[in-house]
Amino acid sequence: MLFNRRLLKNIDYTMVVVVLLLLAIGLVAIASATQANAIESGGTITYVKKQLIGIVLGLVAAVVVMSIDYSNYSRFANYIYFGSLAMLALVLLPGLGKESLGAQRWFLIGTFQIQPSEFAKIAIIITFADLLSKKEGKISTWQELLPALVHVGIPLLLILRQPDLGTTLIILAAIFAMLFVSGLKSSFLYTMVGAGLAASPVLWHLLKDYQKNRLLVFINPQADPLGSGYHIIQSKIAIGSGQLFGKGLFAGTQNQLKFLPIRHTDFIFSVIGEEFGFIGSLVLLALLWLFFWRGTRVVVEAKDTFGSLIAAGIVAAMAFQTFINIGMTMGIMPVTGKTLPFVSYGGTSVIANLLAVGVLLGVHIRRQKIMF
Repeated sequence: MLFNRRLLKNIDYTMVVVVLLLLAIGLVAIASATQANAIESGGTITYVKKQLIGIVLGLVAAVVVMSIDYSNYSRFANYIYFGSLAMLALVLLPGLGKESLGAQRWFLIGTFQIQPSEFAKIAIIITFADLLSKKEGKISTWQELLPALVHVGIPLLLILRQPDLGTTLIILAAIFAMLFVSGLKSSFLYTMVGAGLAASPVLWHLLKDYQKNRLLVFINPQADPLGSGYHIIQSKIAIGSGQLFGKGLFAGTQNQLKFLPIRHTDFIFSVIGEEFGFIGSLVLLALLWLFFWRGTRVVVEAKDTFGSLIAAGIVAAMAFQTFINIGMTMGIMPVTGKTLPFVSYGGTSVIANLLAVGVLLGVHIRRQKIMF
């Protein structure tokens, strides 16, 4: 048996139901968003089938990792860390990694694309939690903090090299949350934020031209309404036109007439806003809020520092990714190309997210010692 019966009683079934509802909403939205692509790429059935395959694989992965006592991750931390570094390095090699839209982030296996950085997020969180938990909150100098920053910095540089600014920011959000939960002095966190802001002019010159354009049109989308600003403008039109109850499933004009770009991935929230309106969007946001609230409980109730840090990293990463995705559809965040967890189309994304949920549930069901 994968689980002792007493462990099964500890599963957060509310979180499980919420995730399943989000996946179902995602499948419906993907079906609508891809209906207009029927002629050119196999249409709705192809996309929904691939998403279903990702969901099934993700659920299996979630059950497997949930059955493993998370304390065992510490024993294999080095393998997890260096394995993720190897994958991030290999995807950058010509002939191995697939390049698309100016980025080289994927391995192509048959008709499926695998994005190593999605799994690297989880690997970095687990190994960083292991490193911090062994410090036992005794980091009091920059010399003691430096190894932890180097630990995170190496994979982040590889991810930036792809380039993937969105994933980098998501991992940084997770790292800050974990440092906060670990009890690191606030002066260290303020200093790191200040250093990041001070280095922003240098980082600006390291960005690709399309990344610079995305940041510029975030400030003023009308500066390039048919180019870099087109996505934001069409997304805001779609969400606004949904009004209170929406135009109805498969009836969104911005969606079905293909004015809205990459609507089944990055802008899936715009599809939901147009076709299900403010009420439908509110239901989706309520489910996401409930997921993160239950995740925060896992952080608080974990039986040890290691579990609490893992949960904090996962919840922070997914919450920040959600904020980025929904924010960019509404024009309050730059377009970064990050999906909406559980809802957007993407095999690697949904597998990685469900894997993270499995880890989170694994921490939760072992929040107290089982007495025999």
